[in-house]
Amino acid sequence: MKLASLKAGRDGQLLVVSNDLDRGVAAYGIAQSLQEALDDWSNMAPRIAEVAENLATGKAPGAFDLDPDDLASPLPRAYQWADGSAYVNHVELVRRARGVEMPASFWSDPLMYQGGSDSFLGPYDPITAVSEDWGIDFEAEVAVIVDDVPMGVSVEDAGQHIQLLMLVNDVSLRGLIPDELGKGFGFFHGKPSTAFSPVAVTPDELGDAWDGCRLHLPIYCDLNGEPFGRANAGVDMTFDFPTLIAHAAKTRSLCAGTIIGSGTVSNKQDDGHGSALADGGVGYSCLAELRMLETIQEGAPKTPFMSFGDHIHIEMPDKDGNTIFGAIDQEVVPCDGA
Repeated sequence: MKLASLKAGRDGQLLVVSNDLDRGVAAYGIAQSLQEALDDWSNMAPRIAEVAENLATGKAPGAFDLDPDDLASPLPRAYQWADGSAYVNHVELVRRARGVEMPASFWSDPLMYQGGSDSFLGPYDPITAVSEDWGIDFEAEVAVIVDDVPMGVSVEDAGQHIQLLMLVNDVSLRGLIPDELGKGFGFFHGKPSTAFSPVAVTPDELGDAWDGCRLHLPIYCDLNGEPFGRANAGVDMTFDFPTLIAHAAKTRSLCAGTIIGSGTVSNKQDDGHGSALADGGVGYSCLAELRMLETIQEGAPKTPFMSFGDHIHIEMPDKDGNTIFGAIDQEVVPCDGA
């Protein structure tokens, strides 16, 4: 199944979406919102699947042509959004550029932060900022949505709680992050509202690209219409999703609708650092990683962060080139009064 949320109120109107993302139909009589469906997923999912089958065969009353501009995040807000850093290559680059040795524990104990989840950006909503000096960056990721997860769940059992997958643009304000981390109390201003793909999909939609732990497909990042990144989400993922879920549930249960992110998708290339698409590499899933490599190799970054008017496009095609989740397509704009 492919599910979306029409912009309507704070939690949206749950839509069942056709595989080609062209048509949608409300899940009338089943669930008003995706969160409502997730709260009783074992009972709701089979009923929603019937709607999906009717939509696929042209038998769904009320089906309509879908406009991605009308869509919110699949979960317009969530009880919890916890983002990991599963691609340790990315973390290693950041610390090396700062001249800081990376603790060995980073390879065995996941990093994770709790992000703001009260209001997510829709896939076509702009990224707003007060100042370009804040270091506006995108971060292309994969995320899973879980049902109720008990505290202390094992890694072996955690995977069964994954019900949906999405793409992420975890917007970062790089200029604000160092001072925040320097306080020793984590992110807040440096991590504004996050954007998610137009649709969330059940794992069966992914075929053999999903092995129950990792999604083995490239995530496409185009910056201002030019290819920037094609890193494979299944490669160099040190901590898989069951591991991230078990980590998040170490001291608390996770309620249905909790979103767990992978962190910036990053692949080792050449000497282990990276290379641009133009140089035969797979590129990058954020600007910071390229800037860190420039710092390591040339002594200082030369690629700027995003400016007002810049566009970022994040998408994941299947092996036949068909979009799976739809696109996150956002423009950076000044907020009112900036």
